[in-house]
Amino acid sequence: GKWVHEHHQPAGLGTSTLPGAAALYLPLQAPRGPVGVLGIRPADPHSLDAPDQLHQLETFANQTALAIERAQLADEAQQAQVRMETERLRNSLLSSVSHDLRTPLATITGAATTMLENGAKLNDRTRQGLLESVREEADRLNRLVQNLLEMTRLESGALQLRKEWHPLEEVIGAALGRLGKELADRRVDTRVPPDLPLVPIDDVLIEQVLVNLLDNAVKYTPGGSPIRIIATSTGEAITVEVADHGPGLPRGEEDRVFEKFYRGMPGGRGAGLGLAICQGIVKAHGGNIWAQNLPEGGVAFLFTLPLAGKPPASVPADA
Repeated sequence: GKWVHEHHQPAGLGTSTLPGAAALYLPLQAPRGPVGVLGIRPADPHSLDAPDQLHQLETFANQTALAIERAQLADEAQQAQVRMETERLRNSLLSSVSHDLRTPLATITGAATTMLENGAKLNDRTRQGLLESVREEADRLNRLVQNLLEMTRLESGALQLRKEWHPLEEVIGAALGRLGKELADRRVDTRVPPDLPLVPIDDVLIEQVLVNLLDNAVKYTPGGSPIRIIATSTGEAITVEVADHGPGLPRGEEDRVFEKFYRGMPGGRGAGLGLAICQGIVKAHGGNIWAQNLPEGGVAFLFTLPLAGKPPASVPADA
């Protein structure tokens, strides 16, 4: 086989090279070069004595070589496409993250510099305002880092759910608390029925879903416009809706918004990871998430959480 591969000539049974071999070896020669060796061991060694039989086998070997090369070319093209896509995503991530890091860091640096250089001259109100701006931007950086970590876990398959039974209104309240500053000028209408059943979730991750959806509503709607959160139960699942009164989504973009690095408008804030992470977390819970434009304007993001199993007879007060 090695001799045939190196010399690109048939050898073995029925040839003038090593005719005493038990098999016929044909080179698989493709336009770009050799791709292998085909070994044929016929039941009747004398069947290769006929010239037309050997010619047919050589034709078959040539066709096999062409098919293998085509498969190799397709695989190489796919790998090149994957490399290009990986590079594009890497560049998008670096560009998005660097932009999102610079803005809050500039604010933090500016506030710190002002306090260091003019601390003695600042009154208490100004000093308090600078400290609040530092905390607000630090919280924004923390959310960005959290999203990056969650996306890494989702893509590596390392995301582990720690499900327990929780009242959804408490998870919603925790998400609203994390975005207190961003929602300060918004009227948030929360409608959670008092008889809404407990839901088996990883409350930290579902809180992250709500934070991302609310943060998305803040980014892409006019300041002061209201946001609503509605939870309903069908008995088999809980559906949560987060809706805004912004411009809505372009037609046909309802599914694309869940792609990584998608942004609702050019130059929009955010790394474009929030909604992709929402989708990953919700699907990990066995639910679905989708977006739909509202007739009255704005967009609603809805997701479901299955009600599998039965809650315990009593739930701790801090559940």
